[in-house]
Amino acid sequence: MSFFEAVDAGFKSFVMGNAPLKQIATGFDWVEGPVWFGDAGCLLFSDIPNNRILRWLPGVGISTFRSPSNYANGHTRDGEGRLVSCEHGARRVTRTELDGSITVIADGYQGKRLNSPNDVVVTSDGSIWFTDPHYGIMTDYEGFRAEQELPCQVYRVRPSGSIEAVLTDFNCPNGLAFSPDESRLYVADTGRMFSSDPQHIRAFDVGTDGALSGGEVFHTIVPGAADGIRVDSDGNLWSSAGDGVHCIAPDGHLMGKILVPERVSNICFGGRAKHQLFITATTSVYTITLNRKGVQHP
Repeated sequence: MSFFEAVDAGFKSFVMGNAPLKQIATGFDWVEGPVWFGDAGCLLFSDIPNNRILRWLPGVGISTFRSPSNYANGHTRDGEGRLVSCEHGARRVTRTELDGSITVIADGYQGKRLNSPNDVVVTSDGSIWFTDPHYGIMTDYEGFRAEQELPCQVYRVRPSGSIEAVLTDFNCPNGLAFSPDESRLYVADTGRMFSSDPQHIRAFDVGTDGALSGGEVFHTIVPGAADGIRVDSDGNLWSSAGDGVHCIAPDGHLMGKILVPERVSNICFGGRAKHQLFITATTSVYTITLNRKGVQHP
């Protein structure tokens, strides 16, 4: 059985027949939030229900990076290489400083507690963008069940520390990613828990001042839904899906799929040349080497 499916002929140049999909770790409950640390040569990812962040080191295997993790979900790195994390349990976004101390970036808005920050991106100007759906407070599985105080929104924290809700018309925003030149922002809407809300990826134009416009539906994932999303150096969007990872061209058409035997939650690029795609999928972590390079902001 092939490990990929080409919808557009161009996708065949993205994958290599001698570089198949590999499972590198398994035995977890619900893995999420992969982030590559090139300077340390390792991958960090969240095992949310088990309240821990794990580390995978090639040739060594799995170790614990942080436990408890406040039921951390999504992660990224900022321009100084520091880890930025979304914590369901503490309902906040934090930054791990180079000395190991933790700084709270955001835990509320207009006097109310955030819901359960989910995914996060840092842009080249140092702004921190994150989504705040309610998934972590709807049950006790990925955090603590609690009352929702704010709508599910997308926020930006400027380098000055000021926070603003920049997208307020989502049911439940989830993964987010910028185009290579940061002129376009993609946001996945996976809908409210226990609902039949539409699930799709929307695209926004980003002005020079950071203002957003547009917001039309860019693509709808079938089967499943877009959760974690990343962009390669040519502007193709890679998204989690029910049957694996889908690659979507900048014009919104499906180019192809990497088929994964578990439901995919999130992805990131990493490896020696940012040419490895790391995939968190339900109970396991997978990787595949591609003829593509990923973009990580900043």
